[in-house]
Amino acid sequence: MSHSPSLPRLKRVPPGWWVGMGWYAGILLTFLVRVRLPGENEPSVRTGMLLYRWDGLLMQMLAAALAAAGCFLLERRPLKALALVLSAATLATFPLSVGEIPLAQFLAADVALYFIAATRSRRIAFFALLMALGTLTGFLAVRLLAGWVVGTSSELVVALTAVVAWLVGGSAYETRRHGESLAARAAEQALVEERLRIAREMHDTVAHSLGIIALQAGAAARVVHTRPDAAREAMSAVETAGRETLSGLRRMLVALRQADPAHEGADRGAAALRPAEGLADVERLARATTAAGVRVDVDLRGEPRPLPPDIDLSAFRIIQESVTNVVRHAATGSCRVSIVYGSEALAIEVADRGRGAGLASRPGFGLIGMRERVALLHGEFTAAPHPAGGFRVTARLPVPATPLMGDEA
Repeated sequence: MSHSPSLPRLKRVPPGWWVGMGWYAGILLTFLVRVRLPGENEPSVRTGMLLYRWDGLLMQMLAAALAAAGCFLLERRPLKALALVLSAATLATFPLSVGEIPLAQFLAADVALYFIAATRSRRIAFFALLMALGTLTGFLAVRLLAGWVVGTSSELVVALTAVVAWLVGGSAYETRRHGESLAARAAEQALVEERLRIAREMHDTVAHSLGIIALQAGAAARVVHTRPDAAREAMSAVETAGRETLSGLRRMLVALRQADPAHEGADRGAAALRPAEGLADVERLARATTAAGVRVDVDLRGEPRPLPPDIDLSAFRIIQESVTNVVRHAATGSCRVSIVYGSEALAIEVADRGRGAGLASRPGFGLIGMRERVALLHGEFTAAPHPAGGFRVTARLPVPATPLMGDEA
């Protein structure tokens, strides 16, 4: 059973925790810049008169409670959570005796704004940005109306950090959406390819056997009264072809169900009892087709060797479908199958002397399936009337140079 990969450690931390860490980092920075650190003659920022009084400390504790509530609600109610964090930043600013909301107090709001822009819709993210900028603007407006000094330049820097956080979050949102779109497209493409693969296997498994069954059944019907023994032999061939078709269909269904853990063990055993077809079955295919009335001559050249399963199966299916087309369309009594084992490729040719010209003008699913099989293996495929008459199918399948595991053993 496959397991999905675990998330990176940073991804496991909930967004509310990041906002909380941003809040407490800002509080720490607020107090650090108001004390004389080593190497300084005096603190960087003058301490406000209310900061260390009981009312200033009470405001800081209330602000921390509001920020904690915002962190708790961030994933469920993002706009309400941001409103609480912005309120906490504003409340924590009053005891500092400054003319603007400092960056340290607004750091948690920037983090919350980033997560909202990265995970929510564009409309919600835009409202969140308006809330952040509106809070900064409202703070300055209240101080101006009261006749107090304001730090407009410093507040513009804080507003710029909010815009940057919003833009970075929006970029993360678009990247995630693009990744999801690519994943969905890849899944859809994989589904289409799987359907085509199943259609090819179904066509190749059934079409040949049905052609043989039709020929044998027709022969049995013609001689059932005059030659009962021949009719019985033909019907026995029909039974054999039918059983082989059912076996092939069962093997395909077993392969399709192997993703089900409940049936994986039984299906694997069934698949082991019925190995996939390959070039080793060409002689059996030739005998069955010859018995049905169309002689198949097999010409084998080169040194036969084990092939990768996908190449072996595809080569057999191409020969099977080509012979089936000869039986159904060529109106001839024989065909020739050539298999050439080369050092770098496997060459296949199926040729007949029947009336194959009509088939090329109206290609069916068989030719399409063969062409797709060869394309998936990066090979070459042709199917066209032969200049001397009849029809010829050729395929060249590249064979990897690396030895198979069975050869090494």
